[in-house]
Amino acid sequence: MSDIIQNQPIAAIATPVGEGGIAVIRVSGRESIKKVNACFRGKDLTDADSHTVHFGKIIKKDGRVVDEVLATIFRSPRSYTGEETVEISCHGGVLVTQAVLETILEQNVRAAEPGEFTQRAFLNGKLDLEQAEAVADLIHAKSIKAVDAAHQQLEGKLGEHIKTFRQQIIDATAMVELELDFIEEDVEFANKDQLRKLLLDVEQEINTLLETYETGRLVKDGVRTVFIGRPNAGKSTLLNTLVGSERAIVTEIAGTTRDTIDADWSYDGLLFKLIDTAGLRDTEDVIEAEGVKRSQKAFEQADLVVYLKDLSLPMDSSEREEIAAFQKRAGETPFLLVGTKLDLELPSEEERIHFDLKISSVDNTNIDRLKKQMKQRALESKDYDTSSLLVTSSRHRDALQKARENVQRAIQALDRGMTGDFLSIDLRAALKELGAITGEITNEHLLDSIFSRFCIGK
Repeated sequence: MSDIIQNQPIAAIATPVGEGGIAVIRVSGRESIKKVNACFRGKDLTDADSHTVHFGKIIKKDGRVVDEVLATIFRSPRSYTGEETVEISCHGGVLVTQAVLETILEQNVRAAEPGEFTQRAFLNGKLDLEQAEAVADLIHAKSIKAVDAAHQQLEGKLGEHIKTFRQQIIDATAMVELELDFIEEDVEFANKDQLRKLLLDVEQEINTLLETYETGRLVKDGVRTVFIGRPNAGKSTLLNTLVGSERAIVTEIAGTTRDTIDADWSYDGLLFKLIDTAGLRDTEDVIEAEGVKRSQKAFEQADLVVYLKDLSLPMDSSEREEIAAFQKRAGETPFLLVGTKLDLELPSEEERIHFDLKISSVDNTNIDRLKKQMKQRALESKDYDTSSLLVTSSRHRDALQKARENVQRAIQALDRGMTGDFLSIDLRAALKELGAITGEITNEHLLDSIFSRFCIGK
């Protein structure tokens, strides 16, 4: 995206393409107001004040009217991108919106690439890099908690916190390197004890942030919840009950579900990615066997496992062993053992296995309790507070981990009495990783990777 630096005018449809009351085309860059004014009939937009709206018509070069529009003027630097910007509100609809955009592009304006408006906002100092990433997170958020986390990052709280202890490392590095300039005079600018304490404090700050990542990941991406159990245990029925639609096919025939079926479900602000799996059993059916294999893989990747047992069937020793094996294999992954078809439950003998809950999807018995238990188990070892900082990006996690490693090496160098030049190398490496989070240190490949996941027009 080298053209960004040259401030070349770009344009894109900023609203979802389709039928609707209004669509918005965004134009940004050098002489954007002049470019739009060339195909706008109404007030002279080049004389318009910033943050004003003007009624007019978009006109083709041959004089044909494309649409009646409202043009909103944003003069630099008081715009989202920091550049001259015009937002054109036209009638919604695929054809008319595209016609307005094409008319704008005819004025020597280039079609924007995905995320290019936000990338320009970052390059022009309107947003830090982690704030720019939060824009995409906010757009793609599928739960209230994900929206809260994105808003927190968009406000720049994470970046401000990282910049604070990054500045401490900068100051310490300056003192260490200043000593190197006066090494022959044997002058000490950096108190080693104070430096060690500072680095230990920074290490703890990084550890605290990294501890929030698992919670942040679940909040952002959703809790990968896998329903497993034997055929006809009620897995598909439960999925349909939770999402409120017939997402999975339900029949009395064992082995109906041949592949994993995914569905998004939001409860109490948290997104769950529900996965219905093929019933667990030995089978000579090649397709069903592949389904069972995929069920096992889904289990291994789960954030929450819900094993369903049909209460209308007696539990034999092999099923007890199967449940125990899955509980053991789950390890630290939260595991719920749920009895299904409570409405058909057989008179039971003394139970030799403990159920977390017994439900009926037919009459909704204990379904609300199950929902609460699913959320509780998913976050049982994770403390989520909307007022606390959350690391939700794997890129941020990786950078923090590398920064911590460099800080730890610097502490070890101090303890071993190594010279300042070795210490400086580790400190500068830590600064580089922390700067990559906020965008103080970037490269073109990193920016392209981040902004390529944005939608066009943002």
